[in-house]
Amino acid sequence: MNARGRAGLTACAVAAAGALALWAYVAGAQPPSSGAQPVLPAPAPVTALPFVPSMAGTQPDGRLVAAEGGALNVDAELRHLFDYYLSALGEAQLPAIRAGIEKELERRLKPAAAAEAKRLLGQYLAYKRALAEAERSQGAPASSASFSAAARSRLLAMQELRKRYFSAAEAAGLFGDTDARDQDAIARLALMDDKNLTPAQRLQRMAELDRNLPPALREERSAPLRVLSVEQQVSAARGSGASDDDVFRLRAAAFDPQAASRLALLDQEQAAWLRRVAAYRSASAGLSEYQAAVQQLRDNLFTSSEQKRLGAYE
Repeated sequence: MNARGRAGLTACAVAAAGALALWAYVAGAQPPSSGAQPVLPAPAPVTALPFVPSMAGTQPDGRLVAAEGGALNVDAELRHLFDYYLSALGEAQLPAIRAGIEKELERRLKPAAAAEAKRLLGQYLAYKRALAEAERSQGAPASSASFSAAARSRLLAMQELRKRYFSAAEAAGLFGDTDARDQDAIARLALMDDKNLTPAQRLQRMAELDRNLPPALREERSAPLRVLSVEQQVSAARGSGASDDDVFRLRAAAFDPQAASRLALLDQEQAAWLRRVAAYRSASAGLSEYQAAVQQLRDNLFTSSEQKRLGAYE
């Protein structure tokens, strides 16, 4: 694949990531799995003390559900819960993180299901350690290997390693969603790497992959694009003089009132941010030779994390 093709693929990936982030905000939470009843109590409210400071304003991922008879339903939601807490590595030590996960499992699940989830947590941690070690020992792929071949080899190695820690049903439940995404991505990379295909043939094969996507993955891919389409309509409506109420109704009709409310809040936060940026730019004009004064102004108007975003506006 030439440089232009790789650049195009990267641009598509960035756009897709942005669309997915917006969709996640619109959706508010992951949809519950069908055919099972949620296990109470629900995740802790976001007002609870965060597990680590960086998790302030969030709640643990993963909607745990009970299978028939109250047994643990082993699916991707359980992995999402594990990974939510494991993302705190660096702010908390692994033993504290494991204890936090186990406490959450006990809070959400009945004793037998919680015990099974804890067993799977131990296996998951062992698997993650083994995976990290395997990747360190394996090193970088051969320079002659294509992106798709290297990605396929890594996926097959991961799947083989899982057999040491999980049954086939457990692995399918925990990793089936990510495997489907990876397999689809590898197939698309292979098409980009195939120099024997004409552009028209490549587009035709891509369309075939789109048609053959599993329903859940197809919905996952199309949902962010629907959000972007609606936001393009919103932009056009605002340009024609639409009010905030008009925009709310447009979004509510496309999604639901709750999603429209979340997007309205996002609009307000973005507008407030832009006002602060405008105030900063106005106040800092002519101060380029006085960096200490500029930094004091930054500190007064923005948090340290917000200051990292200012470069795009200067």
